[in-house]
Amino acid sequence: MKFMTAVHTDVGIKKKTNQDSALIMQAETEIGTVLMTVICDGMGGLAKGEVASAALIQAFADWFRNELPVTIYNGVDHQSVFNSFGNIAFDMNAKIGSYGMRCGVSLGTTVVAMLFAAGRYYIMNIGDSRAYKMSDTIYQLTKDQTYIQREIDLGRMTPEEASVSDQRNVLLQCVGASDVISPDFYSEELRSGDCYLLCCDGFRHVVAPHEFFERMNSQMLTDEKSMKDTLIYFTELNKNRRETDNITAILVRVD
Repeated sequence: MKFMTAVHTDVGIKKKTNQDSALIMQAETEIGTVLMTVICDGMGGLAKGEVASAALIQAFADWFRNELPVTIYNGVDHQSVFNSFGNIAFDMNAKIGSYGMRCGVSLGTTVVAMLFAAGRYYIMNIGDSRAYKMSDTIYQLTKDQTYIQREIDLGRMTPEEASVSDQRNVLLQCVGASDVISPDFYSEELRSGDCYLLCCDGFRHVVAPHEFFERMNSQMLTDEKSMKDTLIYFTELNKNRRETDNITAILVRVD
């Protein structure tokens, strides 16, 4: 399979620094084209969030360059990919946490990482950045690890109440600021024509899923320019609707 990609990031209308980090890496291998996409959202309100997100992105980049060839040689499957992703998360949770203790600061980052390889996608999620699939409709592939999502799951809060809650940004865990992390993993076969969106929470707070689908389906995203233009459109829409967070997203189309 082949992939088209686009990425866009913006500091937004309020913050002075962009604490988001994004990664797209692609390689031609003996099992075909392999694509890695990652978004990390450094924690808003915590010191040096951009350091945490950049460090985790670098760890994934190093894995793609140095360890992915070994994974491909041994065979790409759920266990090998998820073990590798988990090891990156656990290792960086310890390193970022240790750095924060030495510097006397609190810092952390969410992560949504997605590997496209051998006809499947493999996702790891920690926090509230998200992955979506656009096929016949829009599907949210990840579940937020947040206080309000837990309250919704327990029936103590409705989605409407959650959308306006002053606790909507409270995370249950993130890399670097949690003593213990428990990543969520997802995998599914790829289908030609499907499109995938990875985004930080600032990209989707004030935009409804149906609005994404109207402009991010396979009929609309025909080349990388249209994909980039779409990300810019939604970034500006977020800013016009007064979203105050950093805004970052990646689009992937499978062909």
